[in-house]
Amino acid sequence: MTHPSNRRWPLAVAALVALAAAPAVAQKPAPDAGWQMVTPDAEVVGVDGNTYAPSCTGFPGTDPVFKFWAKKSPTGSRKTMVYFEGGGACWDNVTCSFPLGTGLPNQFFVPQVPPGTNPATMDGVFKDDPANPVKDWNVVYIPYCSGDIHTGSTSKEYYNVGFPQFPVGTPFTLQHRGFDNFMSVLAWMKDSGTKPQQILVTGSSAGGYGATANFPWIADTFKSARVSLLADASQGVTTTAWDSGNPGRNSWNPQLAPWVFGPPPSAARGGELISLLADAYPQSKIAQFTTPLDGVQVGFYGLMKAYYPPGGSCPNTAVDWNQQMLADLKDYDSGTSNHRHYVAAGTYHTIMRSSLYYTEASAGPSFASWLGDMLADQSGTGDKRGKWKSVACPTCLEALPCQ
Repeated sequence: MTHPSNRRWPLAVAALVALAAAPAVAQKPAPDAGWQMVTPDAEVVGVDGNTYAPSCTGFPGTDPVFKFWAKKSPTGSRKTMVYFEGGGACWDNVTCSFPLGTGLPNQFFVPQVPPGTNPATMDGVFKDDPANPVKDWNVVYIPYCSGDIHTGSTSKEYYNVGFPQFPVGTPFTLQHRGFDNFMSVLAWMKDSGTKPQQILVTGSSAGGYGATANFPWIADTFKSARVSLLADASQGVTTTAWDSGNPGRNSWNPQLAPWVFGPPPSAARGGELISLLADAYPQSKIAQFTTPLDGVQVGFYGLMKAYYPPGGSCPNTAVDWNQQMLADLKDYDSGTSNHRHYVAAGTYHTIMRSSLYYTEASAGPSFASWLGDMLADQSGTGDKRGKWKSVACPTCLEALPCQ
């Protein structure tokens, strides 16, 4: 029998991660907003011909049923946004013993689709606002309840190390089925007969990783569409041991498109996912949003650096993350012609579902207008003389000195 780990993550960091990474829960339903809730069958044949089992984690006492939301364009647009929700992650006995929504001081992942979830009540990109460049688009909203950044396809046994509802050492099995969930959504999109001309694949935090990892399946399913990516607050600063280890992301049996990211799934480090994607789809626009000291991204990196070392050369975790993040952005911009970034001042985490989607302008243009330029200019991705450029606040690209 595998014994539960005795390690304890720093509670202050864990609380910060849980607070900022948790998905917003709508309080009031809006049945007249044009949204449709879809519950897939227990088994779904994916676009690749394989059978998948959509499910939330099944953490004891939570709802294992996966569901997603879709909205048809009010104007009949042939443009579609696919949004992957965020909400932490778990990969070992400790992180998987503490789900969000429990009221405990350390929480790491969302175990179920929270009751009351309704994209119609959300802010940012989901708001019907004249400044929103996708307000008239079709939308597919993919909740996150699998703890695996939307990439897993396995059942995994863990051992409780402190969740108060059952004894320490109690085994429990989680369904890391984020990829299964995604494939059920993609099958529904294909079967619905939708033939989009343009698709924006996006997501926040863990959902930004899900959008990046699953982009190839969407692009290859809808080959006639112009498909773009915006990864919100998911910069890929990880440690090699976490990328390749088990525990680590391999706890999920991650399903990364081999024609882009290479077999096995651990072959690509977190910071390489964006560049590999940009190289594989040179006609697609690939974009990222971040702040220079994103507290949640720094917090998760701190956990990896402490328990899956080594990290970067600077002992200060926040500075280390900042230096690696900026180095990656520089490599993306110099190594690919189709990557752009928006780096905003501050330490906050995610923008797509926030009112800051409209008001953030520390990098020059408002974020919403910058995204609008990305989506409006479909003439090509390699012309850096175009209107859509990488932007950052005046000091945001200056790497912090190690201290």
